[in-house]
Amino acid sequence: MSEFINTEIQDGIMVITINRPQARNAINYEAAQQLGKALDNLDSNSDVVIGILTGADNTFCSGMDLKAFAKDGQRPYVDGKGFAGICERPPVKPIIAAVEGYALAGGCEIALACDLIVASSSAKFGLPEVKRGIVPGSGGMLRFPARVPYHIAMEAVLTGEMFPADRAAQFGLVNRLVEPGKALDGAMDMARTIAANGPLAVQTAKQIVSSSRDWPQQYMFDLQRPRIAHIFTSADAKEGATAFAEKRAPVWKGK
Repeated sequence: MSEFINTEIQDGIMVITINRPQARNAINYEAAQQLGKALDNLDSNSDVVIGILTGADNTFCSGMDLKAFAKDGQRPYVDGKGFAGICERPPVKPIIAAVEGYALAGGCEIALACDLIVASSSAKFGLPEVKRGIVPGSGGMLRFPARVPYHIAMEAVLTGEMFPADRAAQFGLVNRLVEPGKALDGAMDMARTIAANGPLAVQTAKQIVSSSRDWPQQYMFDLQRPRIAHIFTSADAKEGATAFAEKRAPVWKGK
C-alpha cells in the first residue's frame, strides 16, 4: 500500500501530513484508513501532547477523491470515525489544522474537525458539494453554523463558493493568519505553547470545551465536576504548584 499519510514527532508534537499532491491531497480509501491509524497513534503515544494536520505541496486537502468515487463508488470512510478517519470522531488529544492552499469540501470539513486552525493568508476554504449534486455531510452542515454566523454558514453551504482565509478569520473560523508558506511554522509555534503545558490538563480541557456546548446550563457544573476531579488530585497538579513555588519549569508526568 502506498504511504499517503506521513507522520513525524518532535517536542511532544505529532505532525501528520496528507501526502497525495498529485491529487491535491484528496482523500481516497487508503488515505482515510492511514489517517485514522495515525490519529489512533496520536492518542496512544504518551510522548505526544498535541497533533498538527497539514498537507503536502502547499495544499491542505481538496476533499474526497471524486475520481475514485466516480470510478467505483469508493467512499473514504473509517468505521466509527467517518470521513478521512476524523470527521465523526476527532482525536482525544488536541489537533491543529495548518492550512495552505485549498481546504475544500471534505478538506474544509477535516479542518472543522480540528480544534484550532492556522491558515496562510492565501488559503481558501469552501464547501462546494452542492455544485456536484451532493451535500457536505461530514460536518460542514453541522460544525460550520456553530462556528460562524447563521447567514454566513448558509451562504457557504448553499452557494458552494470559496471564501478567502481573511474572511474566515474575520468570522473567527481561523485562529491565526500567517504569510503564505508559513502555516506549518505558525501551527508549530502554537503547538509548542500548548505542549509545554500539563498534558493531562490539556487533554481534559479539550474534552470539556468540546462537549460542554450541549450541556444544559443548570447542570453544567454537575456534569463537569466528575470529569475534572482527577486533575486536582493528579501528580501533574502537584508538580505544577511545586514548580511555580520553586520558580522552575515543571516536569510533567501526564498522570
